[in-house]
Amino acid sequence: MKVSTFAFLLASIQSVCSFNILAIFPYHGKSHFLVYRVHLLELAKRGHKVTVISHFPEKNATNNYYDISLAGSMKVFADDVPMERSYWTLLDTVSYLMNSGNKNCEVMLENEQVRKLVNEKPKFDVVLLEQFNTDCALGIAYKLGAPVVATQSSVLMPWHYPRLGTPYNPSYVPFHFLEGGTKPSLFQRVERAVFNILFKAWYFYITQRNDQNALAKYYDDIPPLEDLARDIKFLLLYQNFVLTGSRLFPANVIEVGGYHVSKAEPLTRELKKFVDDAEHGVVYISFGSVVKSSTMPAEKREAVLEAMKEFPQRFIWKWEDDSLQVDNNKLFIDSWLPQVDILGHPKTKAFFTHAGMGGTTEGLHYGVPMIAMPIMGDQPSNAAAMAESGLGVELQYQDLTKETLVAALKKVLNPGFQERVKEISKAWHDRPTSALDTAVFWTEFAARHPTLNFRTAAADSPLYQYLCLDVISVFLVLVMCIFSPIILCCRNSKKVGTRQEKRSQQKKSKRQ
Repeated sequence: MKVSTFAFLLASIQSVCSFNILAIFPYHGKSHFLVYRVHLLELAKRGHKVTVISHFPEKNATNNYYDISLAGSMKVFADDVPMERSYWTLLDTVSYLMNSGNKNCEVMLENEQVRKLVNEKPKFDVVLLEQFNTDCALGIAYKLGAPVVATQSSVLMPWHYPRLGTPYNPSYVPFHFLEGGTKPSLFQRVERAVFNILFKAWYFYITQRNDQNALAKYYDDIPPLEDLARDIKFLLLYQNFVLTGSRLFPANVIEVGGYHVSKAEPLTRELKKFVDDAEHGVVYISFGSVVKSSTMPAEKREAVLEAMKEFPQRFIWKWEDDSLQVDNNKLFIDSWLPQVDILGHPKTKAFFTHAGMGGTTEGLHYGVPMIAMPIMGDQPSNAAAMAESGLGVELQYQDLTKETLVAALKKVLNPGFQERVKEISKAWHDRPTSALDTAVFWTEFAARHPTLNFRTAAADSPLYQYLCLDVISVFLVLVMCIFSPIILCCRNSKKVGTRQEKRSQQKKSKRQ
């Protein structure tokens, strides 16, 4: 009797605390959704009803996890980026993000299940959505009348700073797409200022406007998307100060970096034997799910292979084709590798990575020193953060040679460097609340308090006030009011003196 009563009470508490949550993730990038998926599944596990709009339906969903699938409407973004870095590839990457954001919006709005959901207007307690390359989901949340919690799997994009009231200063704030970290050179500061203006204008005047027009085809009452963006209750930002350093975030920007990292499982089969037999440990090489190692030019590939010969460690490399001829006793290659299991293995001594936030977080989680060679997106800022925090060293793609890679490997394989990284990893784990619990708590908090808004006043300040242009103008006027009479008096005195001097000279000339 007591057991059944207890069970009834638990069920009652769960029903009272259970929320109806809509999650909108229209971006077709798999690496992003792999992070968010952990948060969504945890919400369902805790008894909430979770409806997910995405390109990645859950194969083994629980009975309170529902998919509105966009799968098949766009090609999944993975293994599509060549290994190359230049201003042209930077502009090409941003162009792709902007255009795909509009396409993500159109695909989602064209989906019959999405339109049906909006027309039926079920009550959702909170909408969880991605802040990345489109604000289209904010229009849907507005139509449903639900509070919004945003989440982002990388550092802030340039166009996110104003809506959050977060200061962006190129002198010390890293830029999403560029190098320099918190200590940029003069050239890098100029570079950041130029690209910051360019990318924000591109987003606000083209991408966001196109999204607004796409929404207007279906709904004629959507307010300006930037206004809706300022009404976001919280942004769950997938980073942590141990890695990225201190940032000037308002209270409604919550760092939740690290919740996607799973427990490392034992290695199996050939890979297990390869690692077990590595007397001096292994070095893991992977450039993620977006950049193909196999697109590396021959001279760069040979530089990596030649550098391997200088070390007693074995190497594991994520390589996507059969073009690489290797010594099987020295190098293990495969197109797919269990990254977390490798990084979590005690024999893994270093990680040569592209510095994506997912892999960087996993390396930090397991205390593995890293060599960061960024290619695109947020990778340059992640790589700079990694180097500044002491987790690894930064190696630019254009500088990759046998000699530079050997120098980088020697540094990260040094026992003292390894010990330092382990200490930083301990600090990463030392939190009052886990990253996943933090993400869940603030999602539930927004659902419990839907009428409250915690944005900073800076987000609502006009630009001229935010930059204190009006205050500066007042001081300039005061300065002019104070000094103008003095200047005028001095000029008049000078004129009087000049006239007197002329008269004196005229009198002298007459006498003569």
